Amino acid sequence: MAANAADEEATVSLVDVLEEDEELEQEASAVLGGSDSEKCSYPEGYVKRQALYACNTCTPKGGEPAGICLACSYKCHEGHELFELYTKRNFRCDCGNDKFGEMECKLFSEKDKANSGNKYSHNFFGLYCTCDRPYPDPEDELPDEMIQCIICEDWFHGRHLGCVVPESVELQEMICESCMNKSPFLWTYAAHVAVPPVLKVCKAEEEGKVEVEHDEEETKPEKEVSESTEDNKQQVEVNGTAGCKRKHQELEDTSAESSCSGCRLGEMKASGQSRAQQGAVFWPSAWRTKLCSCTHCKNLFVDAGVAFLLDETDTVLAYENKGKTTEQAGGVEGRDPLMSALNNLNRVQQLEIIHEYNDMKTELKDYLQTFAAEGKVVTPEDIRHFFEQQQTRKRRRANAGQYYCS
Repeated sequence: MAANAADEEATVSLVDVLEEDEELEQEASAVLGGSDSEKCSYPEGYVKRQALYACNTCTPKGGEPAGICLACSYKCHEGHELFELYTKRNFRCDCGNDKFGEMECKLFSEKDKANSGNKYSHNFFGLYCTCDRPYPDPEDELPDEMIQCIICEDWFHGRHLGCVVPESVELQEMICESCMNKSPFLWTYAAHVAVPPVLKVCKAEEEGKVEVEHDEEETKPEKEVSESTEDNKQQVEVNGTAGCKRKHQELEDTSAESSCSGCRLGEMKASGQSRAQQGAVFWPSAWRTKLCSCTHCKNLFVDAGVAFLLDETDTVLAYENKGKTTEQAGGVEGRDPLMSALNNLNRVQQLEIIHEYNDMKTELKDYLQTFAAEGKVVTPEDIRHFFEQQQTRKRRRANAGQYYCS
């Protein structure tokens, strides 16, 4: 009875593993499925959103930054050291242009010398966050998640965002503090629409009491607070953006908002509700639908270079859903055959599959780690080669009539 229970538990464990692998495969398909793996995206112009890579072999640090599409990462840069940039908006493939010297794109060679509409950052040299470090960082032993800002599209360590990362962060969008300050009107939306900031509570090492960071101002002596307030009045800029002193342009914006009938932004400002203008800001799903799209506000977004925030299809989630739809349309409908076949096997056969599957999974992991160590992209040909080796070993075992261990 105990053995049967163990077998049943092992069978369920296999199903769980297969479902987990299937989920990971769907996540990868979501990112890559929205991009063409066979054709260079250059003829499409500045693609609204696509998976991008940077080649450290062809355009190393010290030179000009360049980005390549998914297809070119496979066909033109196989075996090169690549940086995976996830997805970026409004980008045109650079592969084979003047930034690559004598190298020509194998998929589409007729390209302009440069793509003036592309925006680059230190990401294209494999560096991220305000700490300007690589990811993964061999010198960083602290486990931390990386979160992408939806405006600058840089990636940040959670601990470097200047705020507490809320739960279910994968369901939200984030704007870093620097980008918030470059578009200060977003702070008004943050006070009404964004995820409320989580108080960062820390335990004092010596006194053993709990302190809340934002209460520091309240505990200052009255004289010190007065001096601090006077200093703030003189401050014109903070982090490169307008500080406490209101500029003439801001007064004009307020006037325009009040004259625009039904302006959501004007109504939010009139309510007087505010929040601390510091740290990154997290936004819940569908928050973009609450942005005002009156004529004045549209111009405000355009002038700040963030008009894409008014487009609900600009989100990474929308791109991933497109990739999933593409994969489902081109794939086989219905449940995975392996998952369905498990129900038709007896326990002995299921246990045999468990052992075979675990062996294959370990060997595949070791095989893929060699690519990760060398910074190479895994191509469909590499995967086919792996399974051809698996078939060869299987035939050897069958011919020998006994278990063969490589």
